[in-house]
Amino acid sequence: MERVWLLGWSKWEIKKEDTVGYILFQYLNINTTRIPTKYITQHRQELGHNLRERERERERKMATEVNRKVSAASAGAHSKKPNKKSSFPSGFLRTTLYVLLIGFAVRAYQALRPPPPKICGSPDGPPVTAPRIKLRDGRNLAYQEHGVLKDAAKYKIISILGFDSCRLDEVVAKTLSPDVVEEFRIYTVSFDRPGYGESDPNPNLSVKSMALDIEELADKLELGSKFYIIGYSLGGMITWGCLKYIPHRLAGAVLLAPAVNYWWSGLPSNLSNEAFHEQKIRDQWTYRIAHYTPWLTHWWNTQQWFPSSSLIAQSPEMLSLQDIQLIPKLSDRESYEAHIRQQGEYVSVHRDLNFIFHNWEFSPLDLENPFPNNEGSVHIWQGSDDLMVATKLQPYIAKKLPWIHYHELSGAGHMFPYADGMSDIIIKSLLHGK
Repeated sequence: MERVWLLGWSKWEIKKEDTVGYILFQYLNINTTRIPTKYITQHRQELGHNLRERERERERKMATEVNRKVSAASAGAHSKKPNKKSSFPSGFLRTTLYVLLIGFAVRAYQALRPPPPKICGSPDGPPVTAPRIKLRDGRNLAYQEHGVLKDAAKYKIISILGFDSCRLDEVVAKTLSPDVVEEFRIYTVSFDRPGYGESDPNPNLSVKSMALDIEELADKLELGSKFYIIGYSLGGMITWGCLKYIPHRLAGAVLLAPAVNYWWSGLPSNLSNEAFHEQKIRDQWTYRIAHYTPWLTHWWNTQQWFPSSSLIAQSPEMLSLQDIQLIPKLSDRESYEAHIRQQGEYVSVHRDLNFIFHNWEFSPLDLENPFPNNEGSVHIWQGSDDLMVATKLQPYIAKKLPWIHYHELSGAGHMFPYADGMSDIIIKSLLHGK
């Protein structure tokens, strides 16, 4: 019997209703994958017809299903309400938002970025009227001499001035009686700290740089191997730096109502916190900003939303009863007050705040006695009613440093050096070591 291969058929193409196909499929299962040629020839026409009909039926069903889906989608689209057009195009809103954000960023940058200083002697800066020395880094330091002539002096003193002050604010030499000046042959030199008066700003200002500036001033003016220093207020704080970095150049030192950094290591936290919270709320925020975010100091002290530093604003709230009584002693200050910050507030008072409250590289409480053989002495003078510095912390510091001579003045404020006869007492105590 002749046989041929069954090609192109499978059980997926053959259904029971396809009579010939089903018979062949059954035969395939029973016999083999070979089918008699005679059988295929006899039923080929009928089998092909059935397959073509089944294919047409499948195509008709698919077309019907597609038409149904298209109709449903079209009906849904017609039933939806058209979107209302926005009154403002989305592109316009995005552009407006971008412009506002850029404007805010520009204003923030301008508020945070301090203006450049007006350097004395520059084309746009104030004129130079004071004698100046040139420091090793090229900066200029302006100074003022007081008392007897330098060459005739027996005692030579460098006066370090306080916050928002210039060389013309020297208090001890200005209030010292002429008799004491002549008796002891006292020469005093005061100077503009960097950024004040006519001294160039120092962008790298630090406790150490201030001490080295003072040492270089002494060398340029040929004050000798040793000299005395008197620091008032912030100047008293700078005196700690001199005791740390140039103790070998000092013959003696006086700290008058020295400023205190509440974050100095070694200060008891309870005592430091108590002293800190005795300050005005506005000043607490000013000190926190200067300590934690010094780059915001300029913005904080120029913004108009919140009250900033009482010291910069020269608020009368910072004055004690004695301070108010002593104000007439400063009447000559009006003639040069504009001179003090003439190079800009950022390089003077703002930078001072950061200087006071930044993380110091050392703590004064860790200092050693610079005069172990009693060849000199260190004194702190503090008014009990001082509202500008942390009065409570001074006795603790003096107790931790037993070589300090501590003098507390009952009822005195921050301006006690201007009181009649006070400078004479301070100078005699320094020179006599008592």
